[in-house]
Amino acid sequence: MTNKEKYNIFCQSEKDMPIFSKPYWLDALCGVENWDVILLEEQGEIIASMPYYFKLEWGFSIIKMPILTQKLGPFIKYPMNQSYSKKLSFEKKILTKIIIELPKFHSFNQNFNYSQKNWLPFFWKKFKQTTRYTYVIDDLTNLNEIYSNFDRSKKKNIKKAEKIIKIRYDLSANEFYENHKMTLKKQGILISYSMDTFVKMYNCCYSNNSGRTIYAVDTEGTIHGALFVIWDENSAYNLISTIDPETRNSGAASLLVKEIIGFVSTVTKKFDFTGSMDENIEQSIRKFGGVQTQYYKVYKYNNVFFKIFELLKEVIK
Repeated sequence: MTNKEKYNIFCQSEKDMPIFSKPYWLDALCGVENWDVILLEEQGEIIASMPYYFKLEWGFSIIKMPILTQKLGPFIKYPMNQSYSKKLSFEKKILTKIIIELPKFHSFNQNFNYSQKNWLPFFWKKFKQTTRYTYVIDDLTNLNEIYSNFDRSKKKNIKKAEKIIKIRYDLSANEFYENHKMTLKKQGILISYSMDTFVKMYNCCYSNNSGRTIYAVDTEGTIHGALFVIWDENSAYNLISTIDPETRNSGAASLLVKEIIGFVSTVTKKFDFTGSMDENIEQSIRKFGGVQTQYYKVYKYNNVFFKIFELLKEVIK
């Protein structure tokens, strides 16, 4: 079997594998031929994996994040009852082997899952990292407690919205995409992903019972906002939010979050807001009571062009 065939079987039995690392997600967001996976095995058993999206652009070999994908990075199966010291030694061995197995590249850029807290072996191999943040509700078992932790402003928005809009599920892929495109256009923003990409993602998630759309509509049929949420066995992810700026004051955004948290509590354990480094968005997300959670963007450039490009981006900021 190829590594990808082995990995597909591995993911079917490994319940802790995040959705972003599952083959059906990677097929949809990367293209079947544009991703591969590093596997480490001992005695015929897979003990670690790391999928990666690989592209050739302008003659450069690039490993980067697929669009609409929050995190990838290494996945490690730890032996039972390891001491902390032995765990770190095990991680060093595994991560060093993964680095060695990476294909040659000019640019590497991946966001690691927040469960992967040790990037030190990458540092020793001249990689760099920057810390990013998301907000996570760690336990969905007590909805009343979750709602009570919402900021007062969010509770007020929810009460307002409940009087004027209804919540509906399963907006079609085309309708969701066009709504997002339209609401962004009203703000002078171009949508960052194609209809074809979204349809592939939508279909793969619906086919694997791991994604759903939810939307808020008034009595005249106007959509005030919509969410596309995905999930795996451990967490749901608020992947895409579309809010019409002309109806922003209806409170629909807050009600949508409340309703979708209630739904995903029946299928998984956590809720990840998928964060944002934008100050205004962070301020809003924070008010839903999630815990600020760090994850690492790990990168390395083996070509002077990419080093200059990154420096210029920092200067422009």
